[in-house]
Amino acid sequence: MKTPLLEKVEQSQLKEKVPEFRIGDSVRVHVKIKEGDKERIQVYAGTVIARNGGGANETFTVRRISFGEGVERVFPLHSPFVAKVEVERSGAARRAKLYYMRKLTSKQSRLKEVQE
Repeated sequence: MKTPLLEKVEQSQLKEKVPEFRIGDSVRVHVKIKEGDKERIQVYAGTVIARNGGGANETFTVRRISFGEGVERVFPLHSPFVAKVEVERSGAARRAKLYYMRKLTSKQSRLKEVQE
């Protein structure tokens, strides 16, 4: 149970426009990277395999194959370092967590596309 003060602080940390995406979607996450005194945006593209938490603590996990190796990265949804999230294609997932994709090879890990 949260106190009213904690809820007010948490509400101030939330983003105004939260991108709409689901588990199984292929997304491009634009991340702000700070190098010295410069700041640039780096794109991390992959499949959303999990969403966790709620409110200001909500995170999502994106998995991609990089040089034949599976790489997963967890992003806080309301972080100021996540500039934007673009949905490339929507995948049909029947589970809340797609951890089984870790064991699959590239052709097996394709999800059916949802026609909207």
